Amino acid sequence: MTTPSDEENVVSYPTRGLKVTKALPRSILTIDIGGSKIKCLLRGETEPRRFLSGPTMTPPKMVQTVQELTTDWEYEAISMGYPGLVGSSGPISEPGNLGSGWVGYDYAAAFGRPVRVLNDAALQALGSYEGGKMLFLGLGTGLGSTLISQNTIIPLELGCLPSHLGKSCGEILGRGGLRKLGTRAWREAVKTLVHAFLPAFEVDYVVLGGGNAKLIKEVPAGARVAHNQTAFRGGFRLWHSDDIQTLESVEPGETPQHEPPVEWRLA
Repeated sequence: MTTPSDEENVVSYPTRGLKVTKALPRSILTIDIGGSKIKCLLRGETEPRRFLSGPTMTPPKMVQTVQELTTDWEYEAISMGYPGLVGSSGPISEPGNLGSGWVGYDYAAAFGRPVRVLNDAALQALGSYEGGKMLFLGLGTGLGSTLISQNTIIPLELGCLPSHLGKSCGEILGRGGLRKLGTRAWREAVKTLVHAFLPAFEVDYVVLGGGNAKLIKEVPAGARVAHNQTAFRGGFRLWHSDDIQTLESVEPGETPQHEPPVEWRLA
């Protein structure tokens, strides 16, 4: 797996109760959290480690399982792709297919390391980006979506939009729509919406990612399918920007030191 160079600039994310650190971590563990499984990869490794998630998966259980799976991996920092809305203090909505308790959980304290969190679709979009103006569509349990333009990452919620089939885009392009429509009709729906989104967002290209992107046989014009490990590439890139400060544990009475932003922005 190709990893980005140290010169690449990308989006950062702060962890609660922490202070800014100037040195970039040399070893980063990326955790890609999904509704049915969770995958981990250490930068420099090639084979992700994974375990099942589902409705009983809570943050403490996730942390414990990740730690058990990675006892032989040494890492200084963590990137986490989260399947829900993420704000300045972490997840701001509970995931639809996991257990509860994700909002307000102190991930940095649990792992004992600085943590950066980004919506899972945005993380995969970051790993998929190759310049220009790009729209990313994550075809998984639901529909994830992110726009990247002029070094600005804009998480979207296109799954809420109505589709040409009378249901929301998320209901059509997500796993439920795949089951109801069947693979052939679902592929046609993907093609139709890609061709609608291309001019609507005036993008140069659309990237199709997520677990069900592998079902696309004929890629729509103007689109390409993402590699299944681009979320990890996004996680490694996540630590190369200071637009939102990098933080670590703060001592009582200590004041965080802020660095100036660099090239990338998270809107």
